[in-house]
Amino acid sequence: MHEALTGAFTAQGNEKMFVIGERINGMFDDVRKGIENRDKSIIQQVAQKQIKGGADALDINVGTARGQAMDNMLWLVESIQEVTELPLCIDTTKFDVMSEALKACKNSAIINSSKATEEELERYVPLAVENNARLIALTIDKSGVPGDVDSRVEMGAAIVTKAMEHGLDISDLFIDPVILPVNVAPKQPVVVMETLRQLKVLSDPPPKFILGLSNVSQSCKLRSLINRTYLVMALAAGLDGAIMDSMDSALMEAGITAEMLMEKQIYCDDYIAAYLGN
Repeated sequence: MHEALTGAFTAQGNEKMFVIGERINGMFDDVRKGIENRDKSIIQQVAQKQIKGGADALDINVGTARGQAMDNMLWLVESIQEVTELPLCIDTTKFDVMSEALKACKNSAIINSSKATEEELERYVPLAVENNARLIALTIDKSGVPGDVDSRVEMGAAIVTKAMEHGLDISDLFIDPVILPVNVAPKQPVVVMETLRQLKVLSDPPPKFILGLSNVSQSCKLRSLINRTYLVMALAAGLDGAIMDSMDSALMEAGITAEMLMEKQIYCDDYIAAYLGN
């Protein structure tokens, strides 16, 4: 029953939210220990749990793990590809590490990420084209994250223009308008949602829009509640996906339900199971 439902679950003309699992990050103690001890089982278990939770791709970041960033990243790529063919989202600020990790990816990959500066876009957009990869570009320039909608939209336009100049398919471009923690930037959740609405008209078809969702609740007490509430609000404003914890079932169910209520998914009594392919 669920298999049949899954095939027909996405409403015609719509795509389900794109979930990039965030948990393979050396900032988490278990992953850091797995990297440092070269314990594949730890990394692979985290990968498989995220996939079971509904991840469409896996973000990988060596974080604070000891050792050479290049060696750690390539080991992560190799370890994860032993258990899944899902796209890997290579999360590093080091261009050389990014380049080598993309070469090591056997399947489609995602670059995470480029800022909206001329210098970075001139490096990362061609890298994406060369490797047939998707690109996440942030609305951040040399001055940092802008506080207003107009500056974010201006950066979004520059990103789209650069993608077109280098022949990157717009469907392979994700723009991240960058959400900041609500406890230090309380106006930003609304600013980001308005940015999403305005960015949607940048091109036809528009690029995809994504957020590092967990940033909104960083250092907050009720993190899961804040994350799932903002996910629903952002989806309604035009968000296409998020880098988030797919192992948080309440978070995933909130996003799935929001898409069903917006007619992006077809309702059935088992709509969550159908979405997840269970």
